[in-house]
Amino acid sequence: MLTPTDTVALTAPPDAAALRRAALPVTVTVDEEARARVARGRRLFDALRRGPGGGDRRIYGADTGFGALVGYAGRADDADQCDNTLAHLGAGQGPDLPPEIVRAALLLRTRSLASGLSGVSTDVVDRLAAMFATTFTPAVPRYGSVGASGDLIPLAYATQALRGRGHAYLDGTRMPAGDALTAAGLSPLTLDGRDALALVNGTSVTTAALALALDSVRAAHRSLTALTCLLTDLLGCDTGFLDAGLLRAYGHPGAVEAGGRMRHTLEGAVPSGTRPLQEPYSIRCAPQLLGAAEDALRYVDGVVAADLDGVSDNPLFIPGTGTGTGTDAGTGTGIDRDDEAGRAVHGGNFFGQPAAFAADLLASVTAQLGNLAERQLDLLVDPARNGGLPPMLATEPGAQHGLQGVQLATTAFVAEIRRAATPAGMQSLPTNLHNQDVVPFGTQAALRAHDSAELLGLLCGSLALGLRQAAHVGARRTTAPRCGELLTVLADAIPPVDPDRPLAADVRAAARLLVRYVRP
Repeated sequence: MLTPTDTVALTAPPDAAALRRAALPVTVTVDEEARARVARGRRLFDALRRGPGGGDRRIYGADTGFGALVGYAGRADDADQCDNTLAHLGAGQGPDLPPEIVRAALLLRTRSLASGLSGVSTDVVDRLAAMFATTFTPAVPRYGSVGASGDLIPLAYATQALRGRGHAYLDGTRMPAGDALTAAGLSPLTLDGRDALALVNGTSVTTAALALALDSVRAAHRSLTALTCLLTDLLGCDTGFLDAGLLRAYGHPGAVEAGGRMRHTLEGAVPSGTRPLQEPYSIRCAPQLLGAAEDALRYVDGVVAADLDGVSDNPLFIPGTGTGTGTDAGTGTGIDRDDEAGRAVHGGNFFGQPAAFAADLLASVTAQLGNLAERQLDLLVDPARNGGLPPMLATEPGAQHGLQGVQLATTAFVAEIRRAATPAGMQSLPTNLHNQDVVPFGTQAALRAHDSAELLGLLCGSLALGLRQAAHVGARRTTAPRCGELLTVLADAIPPVDPDRPLAADVRAAARLLVRYVRP
């Protein structure tokens, strides 16, 4: 079994790097302040559940049915109420989610519960944190969430696995969850109804998938910016389309920033003087396209940051001021607290609409970036537009076929990304006896964005392979030092296609290399 090599603290929202580290064993620390918040929230839950004068108070999920059946009593025994929460949600279907999404989602769930607003026991948070020191990963089916009352079905599978039910992965092997827990040295979680509901009633799967997808698209955006510069230099294009005054006049901050990055990368470039007065849009309009993507990605950045730092659950247990009555800090209006310690608030903080909109926008950005990469590769393999390089960049056209297979695959990748970019956030369907009469489908949007981000990385890898091959079959030497540096990195890692060979592994290697090369 692997041992932890890194540490993630719950004192701050996890960033994309922390979410990626969670795919492997990592030490997750719960400090005393967080543990005290959780314990305080649990005491508040217990006090509110008893109610004034010792009478029981209805708190959703603690002693009621769920969803549309909230008007009915739940089970009297706490352990039975936990079973009642989770068993009916075992209706997911399809292949298991990627382990990195599942573990990232559980890291976010742990962070949300550690806020102390969910009323869970400290043991739940401690046990979740302990899991990350192992390779234990619940087996969670992909299909079943509408992203409304949180990711109920996928998180129920994760929770059941942590209880020793269902299936899980350990060291990459799928097995019964109880066996995986034992082999990992973990004990099954013991939960009551509040603990169980808090574990499933949040958008952690959606947020994890969206955050990981955003990180991948960000890397692809930087890669494509650098590759566009390398294409410009290898073809000998005039760089006037990057003129700072021209882009300032355009009026969009993303384009100004993208153009500045490209001018920096192309510093020292010398035009060949043989290119057309105006390049195709895939070169000439690249700063406008990449800039628009940057502006859109900044919106997605904000949504992801809010979700990573937010608490998605229902109900929440809000600490009081200790005065019994007071003034709401947000509205300035008087509020009557029926318990000085705080209050239970039933609401909709599990509703994943922000993530749904952001994921749909991210999918649209991904589709256009992918289209740009595919069009640039198409330009590069076409002797009518690539400055006279051989067709398909083959060293001996006919006897060899160069990038022909890769170019066919990129066409398929773009088509798949476009199909997946159909907005999910406006596909609302009422369900649950119209209790969930509007739903955001953020889970579908985020998972499809995650899939498309992977394909975008492969499109960038394909273009990188084409640029490396162009240098082999007769493209001019680079004139911009930074472009030359990137070309050297590619050439050192990837042999020229001469003779033909299967190139799938080379595309994946180029994609991984680009991510490392452009990481800030």
